[in-house]
Amino acid sequence: MQFSANLGFLWTDRTLPEAIRAAKAAGFDAVECHWPYDVPASEVADALGQTGLSMLGLNTRRGAIARGDFGLCALPGREAEARASIDEAVSYALAIGAGYVHVLSGMASGPEAEAVFVNNLRHALDRVQGTDLKVVIEPLNRHDAPGYFLRTTDQAVALIDRIGSPRLKLMFDCYHVQITEGDVSRRLAQLLPLIGHVQIAAVPDRGAPDHGELYYRHVLNHLRDLGWDRPIGAEYRPADNTDADLGWMALLKG
Repeated sequence: MQFSANLGFLWTDRTLPEAIRAAKAAGFDAVECHWPYDVPASEVADALGQTGLSMLGLNTRRGAIARGDFGLCALPGREAEARASIDEAVSYALAIGAGYVHVLSGMASGPEAEAVFVNNLRHALDRVQGTDLKVVIEPLNRHDAPGYFLRTTDQAVALIDRIGSPRLKLMFDCYHVQITEGDVSRRLAQLLPLIGHVQIAAVPDRGAPDHGELYYRHVLNHLRDLGWDRPIGAEYRPADNTDADLGWMALLKG
């Protein structure tokens, strides 16, 4: 099994280019990030080229953090900001050769929010037309992101079906799905054709994937049996410094 280091949580004491190099030294097969926009894309591209790692994906901006934003793309009245964040993410992703853009819906609810989100997702899909980029959406659990628009895999699947683009995929984060829905193994099997990326972390503390409610050796063997052959995103919060908290990788690589 291959793993991708999520640099939104791992090696956060280093610059993004330094974190990419640390991920390579630690034995990761790829990297992914949250919001790289304060670092020039050329510096990230150089670090990726030097290490030979690929950047799987990145997020659209959160928005105004001080006012509680966690994404903009389902927020009525803020369509211009949302589309600017999508355009920025697509441009940055293309500059570094990333694989997907994760479009954050934000804190919203109701039919109007859904209509706005659908329209903004269609904008994102228009922007990636003619490229290798994909667009992903991710349900977040109610404890970590109370009020977030996209909450369940069923809701995400309904949106993907409604929009009907093969470039729109589901980010299946086992941590969020286990907290909200459970039944992770069956959901992986059912949703596999729609899944663009899989992430892991311990439940419920979001620590390293070597403890907690989910037995990841089973989950990853199950994914392999289903035919999954892409890197799994390690999006967890290390207990200490990242290098001291990587013992799980040797246990799960086989």
